Amino acid sequence: MDEALSDLGDHIAAAFPNDVTRTDVALGELTIEARSDALVKLLTFLRDDQNCQFKLLVDVCGVDHPDRPQRFDVVYHLLSPRHNQRVRVRVLTDEQTPVPSVTGVFKSAGWFEREAWDMYGIMFSGHPDLRRLLTDYGFEGHPLRKDFPLTGHVEVRYDDEQKRVVYEPVSLVQDFRRFDFMSPWESAEYILPGDEKSQEQS
Repeated sequence: MDEALSDLGDHIAAAFPNDVTRTDVALGELTIEARSDALVKLLTFLRDDQNCQFKLLVDVCGVDHPDRPQRFDVVYHLLSPRHNQRVRVRVLTDEQTPVPSVTGVFKSAGWFEREAWDMYGIMFSGHPDLRRLLTDYGFEGHPLRKDFPLTGHVEVRYDDEQKRVVYEPVSLVQDFRRFDFMSPWESAEYILPGDEKSQEQS
């Protein structure tokens, strides 16, 4: 299986000698790293070439590496039902440089790219409707970036007096968080609820 994937990687790299920067077979999966400006023609080739026939775009996702200048990996997973093979295509980009949309090659990419924009802030040039998909209108930031605060920026609640949903800055109330850091099974210095019953019986 690995040999067949390696041959397929060589076939794809030979067709795009200036655009495919690396091919790798690991754990029974072929990964192709390419330049982002060649993405549309590469995915078109993977869909139409007789040796490939990757007709299904399974997923588009992002990976955040904030310590790199090109902090985002944009990863495309394709499936070939004819050859029963999968391929992963990866391109790199930064916060300002858009990746070409592949909605013209695979219609299913539309929602995947919207999700990547919403969660990571990865821009896709040529997308017909690039707007948020999972977060609310007016949401600030992109929640799957590693530098996004775990608490978020605002909290949403329904205000019964105003009879509407209101947005407020996050406030972490600590009044109900009383940590004594002592396990009740290791000689707690207080009577646990229910212990008085056992003392009454004895």
